Amino acid sequence: MSKDIKIKKGLTIKLKGEAEKTLSKAPRSRTFAIRPADFHLITPKMVVKEGGKLQAGETIFYSKDNEDIKFASPVSGTLTAIERGAKRVITRLLIEADPQDTFKDAGVLNVETSDAETIKKHLLDNGCWPFIKQRPYHVVANPEVTPRDIFISGYTTAPLAADLDFTLKGKEAELQAAVTALSKMTSGAVHIGICNDGSSPLKGVKDAVVHTVKGKHPAGNVGTQIAMIAPVNKGETVWTVAAQDLVIIGELLLTGKFNAERIIALVGSSVKTPKYYTTKIGAEVSTFVYDSGLNEENVRVISGDVLTGTQISPKQHLGYYDNTVTVIPEGDDYEFFGWNKPIFNKISNSRALTFSWMTPNKKFELDTNTNGEHRAFVVTGSYEEVFPLDIYPLQILKACMVQDLDAMEALGMYEVAPEDFALTEFICVSKQPHQQIIRNGLDLMYKEIG
Repeated sequence: MSKDIKIKKGLTIKLKGEAEKTLSKAPRSRTFAIRPADFHLITPKMVVKEGGKLQAGETIFYSKDNEDIKFASPVSGTLTAIERGAKRVITRLLIEADPQDTFKDAGVLNVETSDAETIKKHLLDNGCWPFIKQRPYHVVANPEVTPRDIFISGYTTAPLAADLDFTLKGKEAELQAAVTALSKMTSGAVHIGICNDGSSPLKGVKDAVVHTVKGKHPAGNVGTQIAMIAPVNKGETVWTVAAQDLVIIGELLLTGKFNAERIIALVGSSVKTPKYYTTKIGAEVSTFVYDSGLNEENVRVISGDVLTGTQISPKQHLGYYDNTVTVIPEGDDYEFFGWNKPIFNKISNSRALTFSWMTPNKKFELDTNTNGEHRAFVVTGSYEEVFPLDIYPLQILKACMVQDLDAMEALGMYEVAPEDFALTEFICVSKQPHQQIIRNGLDLMYKEIG
């Protein structure tokens, strides 16, 4: 079964530094790191102490609120450091990797004959559950709640994001196993969005409803696809899974191994040879950033894409859910009278002294300069031009800022995640942190409503 989705609102941001369709193996990282902050609202309870030996797939910690949700080591090695911040909150777990991985054997599971509870327990016990997130709240899914539907986006439209058709190629068996398993854990359907050119490895998958997606960014966001297919209402829960994470889930089911392998797109105008690398979750980004080389020294390394990623240093580690590393020039220089002259080398959806609309196919080399400073909201009506959800973006942002729970509910807070507001943040003339505002609003709702 196939259905078409066409997104008319949005903004396609074309940048220089797209990854070539060539795949290299990144040098083995000496250390790997897991940051509990990647699992929002999860408080870790350690199972392994400092100095403890680990196999790949072995549990390192579990959630304090739900002991069934376990988090596994991406590699085999020694847990060398448990770093803590204020109030002894664990900020990072550092693993010194063995030269070669040894895997915990979880056992093969036949998804065709297994029931939902058996599959769920298998995923929970072997570290794959954190790949399943839920809406509302955009957090690791509650295994005690049966989702209305499950959504997977097999299409990316974010600037320079990894091409999923390329990274998923040859993984059809793992994808099918994961989708079949997920289809047994929902009372509804598994919905998959793919590019409308028909080349996706997810195109022929069974036990799912496949939708072809066309349009500007954020057409590839799973939140946009949820809004077009079946929006989340109060009292409903849906799950989302990233396409590359399906491969890890499928491999666990087929082989009994938790293989935390990632195909990373190293992109950006500051990279000499942007291309794809095979590495593992939590690897040092320097292993592939320096392998490709940089065009300049003053750069910003981002784990993720330029709209939703996290700034890191080259000596730090890949985010748990990220499959893109972007390197662009640092924007710490300022133009004299930059606000008062025609602009040809920057992207804007406004036509006030900006002319990017005249060259829709041009690829730009942008830096991190915000081209303005934080100020009160200016009502321009521009957010609605790039926001395809049936929601009033400015009103929901203001409701979050004043912590008006009734207004947040009425305006559709149950179906959004911070990434849905990345474009409105990008074009915001007031330089307001939209994604952080939405995250704070979701956290408030989780605390007060649950």
